Amino acid sequence: VQLVESGGGSVQAGGSLRLSCAVLGYTIGSNYCVGWFRQAPGKEREGVAAIDSYGNTNYDDSVKGRFTISVDNAKITLYLQMNSLKPEDTAMYYCAALNVIGVCTTSLPFPYWGQGTQVTVS
Repeated sequence: VQLVESGGGSVQAGGSLRLSCAVLGYTIGSNYCVGWFRQAPGKEREGVAAIDSYGNTNYDDSVKGRFTISVDNAKITLYLQMNSLKPEDTAMYYCAALNVIGVCTTSLPFPYWGQGTQVTVS
């Protein structure tokens, strides 16, 4: 099972980036939860956003109104559209996935993780 992130980079404050996460070798069940997380240097990893198989989403307060999480089920790819980026959004961003029945949040014990993609906002 592999989750492969892409789309990170350097951008000026106020700019946008779209992260992608391809899920390889894993069959997402009819009930899944996938999410984005980030970790800045010297800080703990934090949940950014999550989405379930029904399209229900939840976001950390720090990104509400600026970030949008989505899934292309046909491509089994997760996306994170990030707009109005701020320097405090600078971090390594990771995607994660699990099959679950119930509420989908970033606090769940995700077993599958990507290697991360760096986002730098100056």
